Amino acid sequence: MATLEDKILGEKLQNYCSSSEDEGSDDEESAGEEGDKVVKSSVASEPPPVNSWTGSASNTGPKGVLEDWRRFKQLEAENRKELEKERIALAKKLTLTVKTHKEEEADKEIDEIEDELNELIDEDFLMKYQQQRMQELMTQLQKAPKFGKVQTLNSQEEFLNAIDKEDPKITVIVHIYSDKNKACQTMDGCLNVLATEYPTIKFCRIAADVTGLSRHFRVDGVPALLVYKAGQVIGNFVQLAAELGNDFFATDVEKFLVEYGMLPEN
Repeated sequence: MATLEDKILGEKLQNYCSSSEDEGSDDEESAGEEGDKVVKSSVASEPPPVNSWTGSASNTGPKGVLEDWRRFKQLEAENRKELEKERIALAKKLTLTVKTHKEEEADKEIDEIEDELNELIDEDFLMKYQQQRMQELMTQLQKAPKFGKVQTLNSQEEFLNAIDKEDPKITVIVHIYSDKNKACQTMDGCLNVLATEYPTIKFCRIAADVTGLSRHFRVDGVPALLVYKAGQVIGNFVQLAAELGNDFFATDVEKFLVEYGMLPEN
């Protein structure tokens, strides 16, 4: 039966024969001493680390095979990306060199013209152009109709004409009022102030009785502001007393209309 020493030094064959008994005994003694040394040295040496894989192994388990496969696919993907980058770079180089001689000459002429234009467009030229554009805008503003006061509409026909026959670019703000309502009287005073501050806005007023609206609206719906542009209503604000109260100022009405985009910001 094989002993521990046999396992370390190598297992003896069953039919082993020695040439001489003395030599055999001497050899066994020396072998025993050497075996002890080997056992001590093997015990003293540290076992190799378990997970010190260097990238290859002659006998790997399932985990090692999976790790090798993942690493292989990673390297394959990286290689594919590098090849794609090289292909794109090569394609760009080729596209730059496919122009004909005439096309290159035309591009050169365009570049020269652009350089000349850049030299011509200096600060003085830009200042003159800016002043010219400002003058054109001022002329357009001067040509725009000016109102400056609140117009009173006395009939339904005047109400329709004030909206439909006005320039499509003009904003028309109509105040529907009642003489018996205190908030309506306050609104009239505010609109008189705004009409002077916004002369390009057309401010009008019409009594609720003239419009033919219901009695409920004539009592509870006023003061109301209707805003029109190009014949279409773009703002409809009723029962403003609930929003502004009975005592308010022109700045309150202005802020309200600016907030809803009915007036431009001054």
